[in-house]
This record gives sequence, structure tokens and C-alpha cells, in this order.
Amino acid sequence: MAQEQHTAVSRKPDWLKVQLNTTPKFKELKQLIKEERLNTVCEEARCPNIHECWGTHKTATFMILGDTCTRRCRFCAVKTGLPSGVDLGEPKRVADSVVRLGLAHVVITMVNRDDLKDGGAMIMANTVRAIRSAAPDCSIEVLNSDLMGNAEAIEILTTCKPDILSHNLETVRRLTPVIRSRSSYDRSLEFLRIAKELDPQSITKSSIMLGLGEQYDEVLQVMDDLLSVGVSLMNMGQYLQPSRNHIPVQKYWSPEEFNSLKDRALEKGFIHVEAAPLVRSSYHAGEQLAQYRRNYHPLGADLDA
Repeated sequence: MAQEQHTAVSRKPDWLKVQLNTTPKFKELKQLIKEERLNTVCEEARCPNIHECWGTHKTATFMILGDTCTRRCRFCAVKTGLPSGVDLGEPKRVADSVVRLGLAHVVITMVNRDDLKDGGAMIMANTVRAIRSAAPDCSIEVLNSDLMGNAEAIEILTTCKPDILSHNLETVRRLTPVIRSRSSYDRSLEFLRIAKELDPQSITKSSIMLGLGEQYDEVLQVMDDLLSVGVSLMNMGQYLQPSRNHIPVQKYWSPEEFNSLKDRALEKGFIHVEAAPLVRSSYHAGEQLAQYRRNYHPLGADLDA
């Protein structure tokens, strides 16, 4: 049955066509990342927005702790295996790159590092601190793994005070065991709950993909579950199969359906929502933070100056 569904939806609709934009800014950022021996989730996860973000907005999502993940999720193009050791100089190189590029907002994500006692929390925290020191006016979002639910590791992460602390549910509860490797829907919710409990003033965020076989009501339940643990920002985008070895697309959700879900999410209480076929976790992240501040902190306009 799954194969029949895959055959029926294998042709991408017109709204998923991506405009390439290989500008001088795109080339500059690509060269810098190569020179500094950095990784980006933009490249590793084959993000469809890479030309827009690099070429127009000159923003990138840096992926730290190597390019090899200890988990094998069925939707993800990042390679899986036994990671190498921890590069203690990586936080400074990321911070230096942020300064060199003059970024106003940066997203830092990571591969799962289940081989490390703290899951990589200390390196993530050190990266945030290095950026704060080198570029104090740059806002920072971290997109973290679940750290295996380790409360001490989550506390290490919250003490560095990122502007946005993000962790993705990725999909609905029913599909989590099929889609995600060594992950738990409830553990992800617990990560977000603990992070908010440790720092009640923090801005927490999560994202899901659509097109994996979820039902509309299940997506609404995800919204309720995220709101129950204090999440105020949410992104929803269309899943695109990275290769034949990954789980196939079951449905292409239309822009109108995404708009409907966005309206429902805002009605339920989210402060800001990005929902469209090409939206990804860090899509328009800087604008999202600015909008949050305007909506939630009436005097927050000064923070964007």
C-alpha cells in the first residue's frame, strides 16, 4: 500500500519548484565554510532553501560536533556512523565566521552524539558563549538533539541563554517510531518541558514535517502537546525524500492546507508560526525572533535595533 501511495505522489507539484540563486554572497559563504572546516545542515540535509538563505539573506545554520550522526532517522540525509572526537576549537571558528560574515542572527544545530556523556551540550553551550563574546549584537538560536533526556545536559544548554532554544518533534506521535531512530515523542516533549522549567523566560520552538502519512487531527494534537510544555514558536514544512533509501512521501500538502494549519496554530496560542511547503526548522529564523519580540514584548522593538 505504501508503495502505491508513493507512486501516486512521486511527481512534485509546481509549488515545490525552487529558484536557484548562486550569487556572489552564496559563493562567499560557501568558500568561508570550506576554509573554516565547518559543516552546515543546509548542505548536509540538502535543504531546498539554501540558495535563498545563502544567496539573499546571507544566513546559514551551522552544524557542530561533526558531520556524522549516531542515529539513522528514515527522513534525514545526514550520514550515520561512529563520529570522530570532539573538536574543542570549533566554537571559536564558528564565532569567527559569524563576525566575518556580519550576521545579525545565527542558528546552531548539531548531529546526535549519543556517544558523549552530555550528548554534546557543553560544546553547544561553548559555541553560544563564543558567539556572544565575539558578536554581542548577534541573536542566536540553537536547534538541539534531545540529549537522551539527560536533565543535567539540558541544564548545561539552558545556562548559555540562547535567544531561541529549539528541538524538533519532526512528526506526529503515531509515526515517531517509524520515522525517528532511537527517539521518543514523549522524550522530545520532556526535553522542551525541562528547558522551559529551567529557564521560564526562554523562547522555545519546535518543527514538524508533513507528508509522512500523518492526519490533520494528529497535527492539531502536536500543536496542543507543544503548547502544553510551553513552546511558543512552531514551524511546519513539506517532507521531501532525500534519496530512494529514505522513507517515501505519502502526500504533498498544498499551500492552502499549510495556511489552514497556520491559522489553527495561531488560534490555539502560538506566538509565531511559519507554515508552507518549503519551510524548514530555521527558515526565516531571524525574522521569526523579531516578530516574537514585537508580539510578545510590546517594547521589544528596541531589541531589534
